Amino acid sequence: MPQSASSSVQQARQVLADRLRELVKDAGLEGKDLAALCGWHPSKVSRISTAKTQPSEGDIRAWCAACGAEDQTDDLIASLRAVEGMWLTWRRVERAGLRRSQEERLPLYQRTHRFRSYCSWALPGLLQTYQYTEDVLRTIQQQRVPIDDVADAVAARMKRQRVLHEGQRLFAFLVEEPVLRNTLSTGEVQGAQLEHLLTVSRLPNVSVGVVPVAQQRHQLPVENFWIYDNAQVNVELVSGYLTITQPSEVRAYADTFAVLADMAVYGREARRLIAAAIAALG
Repeated sequence: MPQSASSSVQQARQVLADRLRELVKDAGLEGKDLAALCGWHPSKVSRISTAKTQPSEGDIRAWCAACGAEDQTDDLIASLRAVEGMWLTWRRVERAGLRRSQEERLPLYQRTHRFRSYCSWALPGLLQTYQYTEDVLRTIQQQRVPIDDVADAVAARMKRQRVLHEGQRLFAFLVEEPVLRNTLSTGEVQGAQLEHLLTVSRLPNVSVGVVPVAQQRHQLPVENFWIYDNAQVNVELVSGYLTITQPSEVRAYADTFAVLADMAVYGREARRLIAAAIAALG
């Protein structure tokens, strides 16, 4: 598993390593004994038990068998898969195309009541028009996805947008002002997208804030992130997709969102900036 800066990932790795180390202790073995039983070099046992190396599913099966704890194999493999799911490279997320990665997020959206989203390079998916989405996903597909299922991926994202109008959900969107002028699409498509943004910003359950360029900042732009209730954060990085559930880290992103929210403008002033971006398109 690739190293991640997130302590959530490292803590989950450490919990799994601690559980494996406890099996060795409960079995009355030492690391060298386990290595001999599994046919491994002792350094492998050391690396796994200190969370320096992520075990494979086969490693866990061998480890449990050597400790006489086969009944714990399935649970430990489930824990391994959970750890692996916290950090996913884009190659892994999108290996079957873009449609599946869009569909897999729908259950999370459906069970969330309060959404907070910050975007520094493109408008968030829930606010995108069909054509703008197609242009954004086409750019992504051409950069890193060999399978061309953009049309299906766009349809999946449009389906996800239903959560804006279903249930008692609240949405707070923050975008940096340059996002309004990032022409990922043609001028006509960008203009229609900004008009749509004006419309959505008037929904009673939606707050759209724009962080202006011309002001003294108290927080530098950061990576795109979503906060789902107070339970989970997803972060889009250059190399992959990070899921954070550690409460202290969720709070850190919530605090960052609050700082950015205080810097943003809303209502008439936000709509003025959006209208200025439309006018700049000519």
